[in-house]
Amino acid sequence: MTSDSAPRTPEILRYAAFAADPAGGNPAGVVLDATELDAGAMLGIAAGLGYSESAFLTPGTAPGHHAVRYFSPLMEVPFCGHATVASAVALAEREGPGLFTFHTGVGEVPVEVGQDGSGLLRATLTSLAPHTEPVTEADVEQALTLLGWAAADLDPELPPRIAYAGARHLVLAAGSRARLADLDYDFDGLAAWMTARDLITLQLVWREDAHTFHVRDPFPVGGVVEDPATGAAAAAFGAYLREIGAVKAPAELTLHQGEDLGRPGELRVALHEGDDRVRVSGTAVVIPA
Repeated sequence: MTSDSAPRTPEILRYAAFAADPAGGNPAGVVLDATELDAGAMLGIAAGLGYSESAFLTPGTAPGHHAVRYFSPLMEVPFCGHATVASAVALAEREGPGLFTFHTGVGEVPVEVGQDGSGLLRATLTSLAPHTEPVTEADVEQALTLLGWAAADLDPELPPRIAYAGARHLVLAAGSRARLADLDYDFDGLAAWMTARDLITLQLVWREDAHTFHVRDPFPVGGVVEDPATGAAAAAFGAYLREIGAVKAPAELTLHQGEDLGRPGELRVALHEGDDRVRVSGTAVVIPA
């Protein structure tokens, strides 16, 4: 017999974030009530799902407020944009559109959910205050070697930087779409190198035009070769572009990600005048069982 005090199995939801098609975007696991789960149980669920990240929510005392933890198959991560978007859409489907406030390990993240022109629910998260940091030439050289890239492959107008908006990402801009499309890297070597520098992903980008970018995010530290759509890195990248003077607020950017994986997704990044924070928005849809 099962004791009344035995922990119940939580409902595990599956969503594709930053896409209107469950075959696109970035899959995320979502547990809307993880009250009875400890970190080990959360990690076990994330590992079983095998998605780049899963989100675990604990309802707060105030309406619309939730504590959130994020896990990859290998570890807990400080913040995850696509699982945030997926979680907010899942909540809105049950409670109605509106404002949700996520209390994460790195700070408070408000997420507004409403219907877009196609009738889908679209979530817009507002990042923490972002910043960028310089990166040494030696670190850039090591990263390029691990990627199998050369210095000549980079876009000289978009210099390497570390960008932060809840997690740290190294931004490297490819000089061509072909260079971005050809990704075959040293998984273990890059994982160790990134771990030593507290990097969550590499944000590899190619600029199509002033406000349109194609991006890829190796994520070996999380046990995943590549993240199909990366909201936290998108927020950091928006801050990076503003800080190097590549764009000026107000501006809206479109990031295409996942095309090279066969899971196309679209992330919209908005920069507002007078506010350093970055807005990242996208749709999310249920992945059928």
